Amino acid sequence: MTEQNILLFRKWDISQIEIKDPGLKTSISLKETTFPMDFGRSALKRFNKADVNIVERLVNKMMHFGKKYAKNTGRMAGKKIHGYNVAKAAFEIIYQKTGKNPIEILVRAVENSAPNEDTTRIVYGGTVYHVSVDVSPIRRVDLALRFIADGVKESTFSNPKAIEEFLAEHLILSANNDPTAPSVKKKNELERIAQASR
Repeated sequence: MTEQNILLFRKWDISQIEIKDPGLKTSISLKETTFPMDFGRSALKRFNKADVNIVERLVNKMMHFGKKYAKNTGRMAGKKIHGYNVAKAAFEIIYQKTGKNPIEILVRAVENSAPNEDTTRIVYGGTVYHVSVDVSPIRRVDLALRFIADGVKESTFSNPKAIEEFLAEHLILSANNDPTAPSVKKKNELERIAQASR
């Protein structure tokens, strides 16, 4: 009897997906599971979010309200199943458009949206300097997911088009490293600012 792989949402095989960015190999978790929900087990342990499935982390980032200056009004808090349904529908759309495994498209999108450099403030003798720093792998994934979620939420806010379609389009664009994708645009902007303050 052949051993069967556990399929995500009983549909997508994630055992064959390869993470191409060597810096993110330890930070993108592709733990095989049917339904990626760990019920906050990772919440209180440091660095434990690296073990949370990448799909669940995307859903968690989507659980904020979309308007730019009112992200955490609580309107979307606790609507996790709604987030999963959005992700599921978006994966279906991605599969219909590209014919590829949507989880692989998500991993490529995260790799292409993860910034390598950022700036930090250093106060030295009363003067503030902005200095360029390297970004740690966990933060790179965090920022990439935040850029993706924010881009989707801003474009869907007061727009009749469904959020699932926006998420699918955004992930496909980011996976192709398209400079017009909001998350790739944000990453390039962040890196440009960091380069200027080296």
